[in-house]
Amino acid sequence: MELFPVYKQWDIEPVKGLGTTLWTADGEEYTDLYGGHAVISVGHCHPHYVAALNKQAQTLGFYSNAVKNSLQSTLAAKLGEASGYPDYALFLCNSGAEANENALKLASFATGRARVLAFGKAFHGRTSGAVGVTDNPKIRSPFNANPLVSFAPLNDLDAVERELSQGTYAAVIVEGIQGVAGIYEPTDQFLQGLRELCDKTGTILVADEIQSGYGRTGLFYAHQHAGIKADIITSAKGIANGFPMGAVLISPAIKPSYGMLGTTFGGNHLACAAAIAVLEIMEKEQLVANAAKVGEYFREALQNDKAVKEYRGRGLMIGLELKPEYVGLRDRLLFEKHFFTGAAGENVIRLLPSLTISLETARKFVKAWKELTA
Repeated sequence: MELFPVYKQWDIEPVKGLGTTLWTADGEEYTDLYGGHAVISVGHCHPHYVAALNKQAQTLGFYSNAVKNSLQSTLAAKLGEASGYPDYALFLCNSGAEANENALKLASFATGRARVLAFGKAFHGRTSGAVGVTDNPKIRSPFNANPLVSFAPLNDLDAVERELSQGTYAAVIVEGIQGVAGIYEPTDQFLQGLRELCDKTGTILVADEIQSGYGRTGLFYAHQHAGIKADIITSAKGIANGFPMGAVLISPAIKPSYGMLGTTFGGNHLACAAAIAVLEIMEKEQLVANAAKVGEYFREALQNDKAVKEYRGRGLMIGLELKPEYVGLRDRLLFEKHFFTGAAGENVIRLLPSLTISLETARKFVKAWKELTA
């Protein structure tokens, strides 16, 4: 049996990692500034993370949610404190797409409405409901096309008001920063206006923080830069540093009922041990502050670089739109300088490194960048 080919892959196989360093099967060393789509939040093979998983694997790896699991309660308490949402309830699942599915379902239950407003260039996942609110026809099959979903331009409050004034929308779903699209930010004023319009029309505001959350932007969640609170927040990616996990944070105004949500693997013992370890590392090593500090260094070093048409993002969620003559720079960074980076199309390089990245590593990358663009 062969694998179904769904990704373009470099002919490089990492087999070992430590911090922001990867080693390949043939012994080559690379610096990882992408973290596998922002998943590696506390670095590869962090000793505390490895110890926590090993300890739990030797105790109990899994049992269903038909019984109590005190690790879930521990995680909920720690996440509530770290995120600034201590009064919210937590539902644990397995991925970002699943988190968004459940968030939209909850919004529909809570409002009794069916429609959802999403935004141009949005990406919310690849399962049916999540891809239905994703503005990308390349991944949305005819089966996924959803007549209950409408799209508005990001940062266009007038368009949002025209839609929500109909009184038929259960939810608005917005990314803290649009990642897959190439690092496009909703402005603080837009998010504040969105919060007001949702309050006015009884619409649930869902903040998709799957890629932009968990300290990446210098605050725990990106929407917090606007000084607002969402009704539902979805997390995944960096939540468990590579162990599959998703989470939905739910306002106390949304009341649960039996059968509303469910999961087999969500919040299992190994996943919770991994997620608790991540929060412990983030707190001990002050990684949210580090993301802000190193992110500011990147901005100062690269926003006026001669190869950069536009610098976008906050903290360690960075999009570098290249001038046309520098398209191809990502390949050179990989093959000549041994830096893993991400992309959005051919002309945007994305940097999503571990929150543990040091200023020394950041300077090493900037030096390599300058050498290639000299």
